[in-house]
Amino acid sequence: MKNVLLVTVPRILLGLLFLVSAVDGFWWMATGNHLIHPPTSEQGLAFEAALQGSFVWPMVKVVNLTGALSLLTNIAPAFGLALIAPIMTVIVFFHLVLNPQGLPVAIILVVLGLMLVFAYRGRYAALFR
Repeated sequence: MKNVLLVTVPRILLGLLFLVSAVDGFWWMATGNHLIHPPTSEQGLAFEAALQGSFVWPMVKVVNLTGALSLLTNIAPAFGLALIAPIMTVIVFFHLVLNPQGLPVAIILVVLGLMLVFAYRGRYAALFR
């Protein structure tokens, strides 16, 4: 039961969040419209437009999808988490600096991510030796 609450639930929730983000991003690339788009500040919209207008957007969405599928299928989930960690960092700073109304989502990402980092700490140990 402890494993389910501390590993499986955060893994599935984080995987679903990033899967939805990837699907929304690919939908935007195909149609120019978002499936979901939470309220965003003017500065946040400008930042998002800059990303969408560059090669970075498709790359980020591929990484989101790869990380999400890794977490959801439980195939190399520590690798999936490592893939999405830089994107999570950008999301957190985006909400801290440009879009404070999104801070609840950023806090959820941080909590879920830290729970998984702790759960997979043995797999990351070699990186710090």
